[in-house]
Amino acid sequence: MRNNRPMSFPRQQARTRRFTIGVPRAFQISPDGRRVAFLRGRDGEDAAACLWIRDVDSGAEHVVADPRTVGAGEEDLPAEERARRERLRETGAGIVSYTVDDAFARAVFTLSGRLYAVDLDGGAAPWEVPAAVAPVVDPAISPRGTAAAYVSGGALHVVGLDGGGDRVLAEPEGPGTSWGLAEFIAAEEMSRFRGLWWAPDGSAVLAARVDDAPVARWTIADPASPEAAAQTVAYPAAGTPNAEVRLAVLDLDGDGVAEPRWIDWDREALPYLARAGWTGPAAGGPAGGAGSGARQDVVFTAQSRDQRTLRLFRADPRTCEVREVLAETDGTWVEIMPGVPAFTASGDLVWIGRGGDREGARRVLLVGGREAGPPEGAYLRGVADVDGERVLYSASPAGCPGDVELWLFDAHRGTSTPVRVPPPSPGGDAADGTGEDAGGVLSGRMRGGTLIVQRRDMDTDGVRTVVLRAADGGEPDGGTAAAAGGIESLAQVPDLPRPRVRFWSAGERGIPAALVLPSWYDADSGVRLPVLMDPYGGPHAQRVMRSRSAYLTSQWFADQGFAVLIADGRGTPGISVEWEQAVRGDLAEPVLEDQVAALHDAGKRFGFLDPDRVAVRGWSFGGYLAALAVLRRPEVFHAAVAGAPVTDWHLYDTHYTERYLGTPQQHADDYTRSSALESWGTVNRPLMLIHGLADDNVVFAHTQRLSSALLAAGRSHTVLPLSGITHMASEETTAENLLLLQVEFLHRSLGGAAGVQEAPKGAGGV
Repeated sequence: MRNNRPMSFPRQQARTRRFTIGVPRAFQISPDGRRVAFLRGRDGEDAAACLWIRDVDSGAEHVVADPRTVGAGEEDLPAEERARRERLRETGAGIVSYTVDDAFARAVFTLSGRLYAVDLDGGAAPWEVPAAVAPVVDPAISPRGTAAAYVSGGALHVVGLDGGGDRVLAEPEGPGTSWGLAEFIAAEEMSRFRGLWWAPDGSAVLAARVDDAPVARWTIADPASPEAAAQTVAYPAAGTPNAEVRLAVLDLDGDGVAEPRWIDWDREALPYLARAGWTGPAAGGPAGGAGSGARQDVVFTAQSRDQRTLRLFRADPRTCEVREVLAETDGTWVEIMPGVPAFTASGDLVWIGRGGDREGARRVLLVGGREAGPPEGAYLRGVADVDGERVLYSASPAGCPGDVELWLFDAHRGTSTPVRVPPPSPGGDAADGTGEDAGGVLSGRMRGGTLIVQRRDMDTDGVRTVVLRAADGGEPDGGTAAAAGGIESLAQVPDLPRPRVRFWSAGERGIPAALVLPSWYDADSGVRLPVLMDPYGGPHAQRVMRSRSAYLTSQWFADQGFAVLIADGRGTPGISVEWEQAVRGDLAEPVLEDQVAALHDAGKRFGFLDPDRVAVRGWSFGGYLAALAVLRRPEVFHAAVAGAPVTDWHLYDTHYTERYLGTPQQHADDYTRSSALESWGTVNRPLMLIHGLADDNVVFAHTQRLSSALLAAGRSHTVLPLSGITHMASEETTAENLLLLQVEFLHRSLGGAAGVQEAPKGAGGV
């Protein structure tokens, strides 16, 4: 990794999209494990990602598709693609996603709403596929590589890659209906980003039909552009109707629109379609989906509205007969786990279910109905891949929620072994050997006996990508794998001192905590540091991770004269099911109480912290938590910056909100208890509210309602509206200046910060 030129940290972080540009990602592996496809820009500021191929044996890499030579000039994204990327939190450009056929011979992708295909052997240039209509959204290549399915204008099309015309398989029956795309709730909250799945033999497409006519329409307008038409979106707020989702098999036999064969289940009892696909190895099917002989069945999971029941179904695509395979129930909620359902080559179901009694309930990996991992006390995170009879899964060791390990379960042996990542060689790439680094966050993909492992840790900048194969030429078992080289990251190295982080478990509950100190600070100097708490603090996200990149922004804030404290309280993942579910019925008090507990514990441990100058900043749920802190506990917190905060849970979506609070019709008190508009303290503290006017996830009305309530109560506050900005403030100038303005506000609110003048230039001081 390398720097192109020196610049301030806020500018560098904004320009490099938080140092993600140039990191290899979106890996696909050939069936024999000898070739790897991935996306990566040409340097750390090149946001236009190219499609690359790496030869595992030789280590040679080459570009097979470059958007600068393939595309049609400046990127012009259709509205459907912008919405899809918003749900994915995708901030890149160029080729941001692609699919490959089963033989790893071809890939398809889009640029500016136009469809392209490329041969992965690199023998020919990519070509534009003559789709009948534009824009083309979310294409998926057929298993045999001869056609691609895509969506345009709500209609599902199939087009031949070598000619053969473009056929409409299904078309919307009227306004509000669409085929082949994930609805808002599926993409935003259930991590299901697709709405079409090829049958393993390429004879049919399984597609979701979405009717969002029942969903309430909200209007999002930009006051800075009064001449522009307002955007109308279908937003299913808590307690209101969701989109209606159905599944159908569409045959490619015949001509014209296909007659759908409906896969029906009790959609009134189980309205949420969580996962869908086939039992065979179709692209875009269930994770690791291997076949079970010649039979190819539809598989899907559906969840109840109260999320206390999740059922797995299997359906015959010809007769449409549906049978239940298993059910998961929980009196609080059932989590939709990543990577399942999936199947081994012999047809065994790979699933994540409950193990242990109700008091000590934990999630376990089940293969063929037998418990397969993780080790006792570990926290299972998800299934990463299935390769033949091997299952790659991720878990955090007992007592180490900030570490994420990879494990391989071998169904033949009935054993799980940890994946060992060889240490980096002096040249920077992974060296052969079986050693490992201590701690870190691992993720991976696996096929054909090849593992692609990405590692983030506290000892190195950015991401290290290692290609692993067994030393004896067989399949790796995790413990005996040797490196077949590393895939270089071209991301820039932050122009910032190495994060100075102290980890510990805070308070009686053992809250995971991290304290980030200024790089220039001498703890024995007698100078007391103001505290800046920097949490997310809510479900589905952790901030205290053993990864240097997790603390870059916090280190920059620290070098402006703060001790930055990060704590993952109840509701966050990584510890236990009980820890996650402790926020049921109250999203405010448990999370806020744990931030206060972590702060008080830090004050006892570190005598140089100034309890009379404590600020808090956060975004999204973290913004909600920051606003709560100064409004409800002003005796503890003296200033706050709340970015895109959820202030009124009536305004947030069904699946997320109702998981924790139920519906407002049945649990009105829980909504009141969790609202940032209620239960304020008497002291008025400085509060800056930041919100994008184009945000369609946490809409601007959240900040507007809080601002109006504060104004009505005579409380001073600052509102910073961001014209044209969505929930992700990724535009370079905006992202840079947001950091600078926050520091200025915090210094002013707390009466300055200790020793800022001592910060080195590399810290990018304000």
